[in-house]
Amino acid sequence: MIGQIRGKLVEKNPPEILVDVGGITYELQVPMSTLFKLPDTGQELILHTHFVVREDAQLLYGFYDSKDKAMFRSLIRVNGVGPKMALAILSGMDVDEFVRTVRENNVAAMVNMPGIGKKTAERLIVEMRDRITQWEAAAEPTTSSSSADDKSITRDAETALIGLGYKPPQAARAISQVLKENPEIADSEVLIRLSLRSMA
Repeated sequence: MIGQIRGKLVEKNPPEILVDVGGITYELQVPMSTLFKLPDTGQELILHTHFVVREDAQLLYGFYDSKDKAMFRSLIRVNGVGPKMALAILSGMDVDEFVRTVRENNVAAMVNMPGIGKKTAERLIVEMRDRITQWEAAAEPTTSSSSADDKSITRDAETALIGLGYKPPQAARAISQVLKENPEIADSEVLIRLSLRSMA
């Protein structure tokens, strides 16, 4: 079991990143919540990891925060929820927001996530209700720092949404609509989250 990885960030290609560890480059899949906290390429990082071995592949998932890893592991234990869907959930909302969504039985918020229908959302809420006691849903202040121009933010958001499974035209329409309604957005993370919520 690979529980943690430390190395140099080589490439970001949402939802995948490449990390060089002593000359061996590992491919990891990460949620958007982790992607936005990563350093620039060429810099060192440490990620909590979850290793999955299947008949046709060996997959490594990375998380900046240990609580994201713990939530990921809880999510994939839900019937019908695989790693890809769990990453999509953690990309669309942070752990505290997910906990609030479950506590409030907010099915509508769940179905805004890619690949989640009403039945899956209802099952998630029912099965996760008893598992979320370990997380405090206290809202934490968030800070955003972005010096990228509008085109860069839009490009990053489109790449991220496509990586999560949306078709390019669908991603472009959602981003365009969000920017039209919120022209003051200057952070790609905010743009991605609002775009995800706009695509029910």
